[in-house]
Amino acid sequence: MDTLSYRTQSAKKSEVDRNWWIIDGDGVIVGRKATAIATVLRGKHKPSYTPHVDTGDYVIVINAEKMRFTGNKRADKVYLTYSGYPGGQKSRTAEEMFAKKPIAVIEKAVRGMLPKNKLGRAMFKKLFVYEGSEHPHGAQKPEPFNF
Repeated sequence: MDTLSYRTQSAKKSEVDRNWWIIDGDGVIVGRKATAIATVLRGKHKPSYTPHVDTGDYVIVINAEKMRFTGNKRADKVYLTYSGYPGGQKSRTAEEMFAKKPIAVIEKAVRGMLPKNKLGRAMFKKLFVYEGSEHPHGAQKPEPFNF
């Protein structure tokens, strides 16, 4: 027998097959959907997953403004930013974030679940979030993702 047939197959960048998925955010919980999105962006839903290769798929999220939090998180959860200058720390509640930039809430949740390196930044570029139900990716023929 050939010993090579029993070795673990490692995906190569040129062999990765990418699909386009669409996720409707109407009434779904932000954190639960963000974990599923991060899994798809990393490629962990595929049998060909390799940790050091970007094997993930493209994800389109529509209706971002209709996503929700559980409990009192909408009023209590605080997002902090810091400019680097003294007194440059700003805070916003989740309610204010949804009012101003609902896309940033989903992007921030997913980005926190991806690796903090070049590979994670490449994975994050495959996420597209839109406020309404329209998106410009019709030519890619995205399929609905069933969790």
